[in-house]
Amino acid sequence: MLTALTIVQVFVSIGIVALVLLQRGRGADAGAGFGAGASGSVFGARGASTGLSRSTAVLAAIFMLNSLALAWYGTRPVQSTSPGLIGESVTEVADPATGPASAAPAPALPVTGLPASTPATPASPAP
Repeated sequence: MLTALTIVQVFVSIGIVALVLLQRGRGADAGAGFGAGASGSVFGARGASTGLSRSTAVLAAIFMLNSLALAWYGTRPVQSTSPGLIGESVTEVADPATGPASAAPAPALPVTGLPASTPATPASPAP
């Protein structure tokens, strides 16, 4: 599910960029109001601005909802199932910050207080 949402996010992002680049700026509409440039456009004086702006708004809404869904899936704990001792499935829940749950902690090393290079017994004094 996470992969599908990520693919949708990429395509919607590319679509928003393409639609924004296709739209004209606000300054270009000043000459079109008096009829200038209307003959050179395919869609007429108003152009396809309403269709492009509506499509941009729809893609922006999809982008926002998809972003929320990706954020929700990203913060959910990871669940893994493993067979139990008697064949029943056991669900382990791990915190996403710490990673998957481990079966046993790592063994602790004994603390002696001495560096590894010094011997544990004192050397005899030289005569």
